[in-house]
Amino acid sequence: MSREQNNEQQGVLLSVRDLVVEFPKRKNVLRALDHVSFDIARGEILGVVGESGAGKSLTGAAIIGLLEPPGRVASGEILLDGERIDNLPYEAMRRIRGKRIGMVFQDPLTSLNPILTIADQLIETIRTHLPMNEKQARERAIALLDEVGIPAADKRVDDYPHQFSGGMRQRVVIALALAGEPELIIADEPTTALDVSVQAQIIDVLKRMCKEHGAAVMLVTHDMGVIAEACDRVAVMYAGRVAEIGPVRDVIKHPKHPYTVGLMGSIPSIVHETERLVQIPGSMPRLDAIPTGCAYNPRCDRVFARCKEERPDLIAVADGQVACWLYDAKEPS
Repeated sequence: MSREQNNEQQGVLLSVRDLVVEFPKRKNVLRALDHVSFDIARGEILGVVGESGAGKSLTGAAIIGLLEPPGRVASGEILLDGERIDNLPYEAMRRIRGKRIGMVFQDPLTSLNPILTIADQLIETIRTHLPMNEKQARERAIALLDEVGIPAADKRVDDYPHQFSGGMRQRVVIALALAGEPELIIADEPTTALDVSVQAQIIDVLKRMCKEHGAAVMLVTHDMGVIAEACDRVAVMYAGRVAEIGPVRDVIKHPKHPYTVGLMGSIPSIVHETERLVQIPGSMPRLDAIPTGCAYNPRCDRVFARCKEERPDLIAVADGQVACWLYDAKEPS
């Protein structure tokens, strides 16, 4: 049985439906996420990729209820195992965060308290979410550190964050995210600023968590190499919308949206020799200057009249979806 078929049988864990996130300003309202929709199945890793400002991290923050004010979920739904969570009171959401949803941030130093030992932080998190005494929680803390690959975990557990390297701190953060036995892990750029060998180890840890714990992972990154190595499916975001989503191999080998084609073409290949890499002209629009129609149309080399007038929704194509009028059956080829 394939991984994809297994995911379908296990069912959808996270469902994001038409999510709109806005930031009210004095004179207007900026729409940062514009009707974003996707699902993540149990045991699946969904990669979310795009340029800086595309809305990747903001989507993760909205899911765990940590939008920075004045940001707000203006419309849409976020469902965890069929239960709507975007409209929960603060305390109810706080109980879900950590217990059912774990978070791995880009910079581990923002997640770890520098004046507390790793043991203190893990034990506090474990006892908050699981019915364990101090001794049991300490044993679980050591087991978690061992599971994420911290050598001599029984001794290192009493060290402080500054006594760990960057890669080891990131492993500690993953252990913290797993402490409450969550169903979903949101990993926001977990391999940024780490060298390639450490990146591979962190990816291996995340993949093992999915396999052994049945957890789902939303992996936010700008690194297509990480996406190719770690993910089952990938969602490509542009200007607050999902431009394309599908199985990672299909999106990488046969990208459909012109933006995805440009992203793939900008990656050097060790197989095929090319004189020049693809360069996408221009830059992503500011939130207060998103063009009418498809947001990508000013940079697109396949733009036509409809692209400048109507904004496309996701259209089913093969095993994925793409938000591009080129794939609308009503459009002449």
